[in-house]
This record gives sequence, C-alpha cells and structure tokens, in this order.
Amino acid sequence: MTRSNRLGALALAAAGVLFLLYPAVRPWHDESTVDGAVASMGSGAWVASHAFAMVGFVLAALGLLALRDLVRGPLATAAVVTTWIGAGLVLPYYGAEDFGLHAIARQYSDGGSFDFLAAVDAVRYQPVAVTMFGVGLLVLALGGVLAAVTVWRSGLLPRSSGLAFGLGLLLFLPQFFTPPPVRVAHGVLLAVGCVWLAVALWRAHPRAALDLPASPGPTRATVQPAAS
Repeated sequence: MTRSNRLGALALAAAGVLFLLYPAVRPWHDESTVDGAVASMGSGAWVASHAFAMVGFVLAALGLLALRDLVRGPLATAAVVTTWIGAGLVLPYYGAEDFGLHAIARQYSDGGSFDFLAAVDAVRYQPVAVTMFGVGLLVLALGGVLAAVTVWRSGLLPRSSGLAFGLGLLLFLPQFFTPPPVRVAHGVLLAVGCVWLAVALWRAHPRAALDLPASPGPTRATVQPAAS
C-alpha cells in the first residue's frame, strides 16, 4: 500500500476512535429541563464531545480517499464526493451545537434571565440550519452506502469490512431519536466500521486496480505490476 493510502487508513481509524468518544464523553442529562440542559451544554465535556464528532467527520471523509485510490471507478469517487458534501453540510450545525449552545448555557449559569430553553430551540431548529443538517446526514448516509457497495464489489477488500462503516453512517440520523444507550451503541458501531475498514485498507496490496462500472453489472479487473 502506498504511503498516502496508509495515511488514509490511519485517518479512518482515528475517526472511529473519535466517533466512539463523541457519545461516550457527551453529558447525558434531561435537556427538556433548564437544569438538565444547562448541566449538559455548560460543561467542558459538551464542547469536547461535539468537537470529537466534527473532527471525526473530517477524518472519515479524508480517509475514504484511500478507498478511492485502491478501488478505481465512478462508484468509489461518488462515495468520496457524497461523504465530503455531507460532512460539509453537517459541520456548521455541529459548530452551533458545540460553541453556540455552550456559550448560551454558560451565560445563563452566570445569572442570565432570558428563556434558556427557548434560546436552545431557536439555535437547534432554525429552518436553514436544521435543513442543512438533515440533508447533510442523508448525503452522508448515501456516501456510507456507496462506500459499502464499493468495498463489496471490489474483490480487493473483505466484503464485510465496508458493512459496519456504511451502516454506521446510514443510522447517524435515526440515532438522534433514540435514548443515550442506543446512541452510545451507535458510536461503537461506527468506530468498529471505521477501524475495520482502515485495517482492510492498510493490509490491501496495491497490485490490482479495479474499474467499477457506474451501473450494476460485471466488474472488470485490470492487473498492474506491483510497485518496486
């Protein structure tokens, strides 16, 4: 494997660790109450956990370049591009959650008199912001599915190595509507998927390049000489 592909595999593995830390470190209080919301959003763990998620998205998107370089074709390229677009759409919302809500919570805990929960809802459910976030997560889900299909059809990587990664991205939006233990379990799933795919990419030999068609059909492998 080339040096750049090894760096891509390392980026995916690091993303997996960060996706695991995101729900594990995030404070879990009843955010429908003022006390619970302030306790969660005003803590340093809130800032750290959401920062883990943001950096994880960036590293996962970069890590898929290793998949694109190993498995050549429009499907692999589509997986990279959709994941990049999805990450770009969700990051502004995560920034508002991380830094905006934290600042509001800190101000309220210092003696603010405004309606804290109304301010939280105004940040979270601003129409443009929540639409970008939802579309971004759907595009990320598509990127995960495309990556899983690319791995499955490649013949160069274990077919199972892309399934957990794809499933983790596919479930990123639904997991927001589940209780904390399920969200932590989703973090474990995505961590396993990232690390598993990273290990498969790290072990892959670059001697074969596969050109995958855009539509389902027989694959055509082109064997190239191994790099000396």
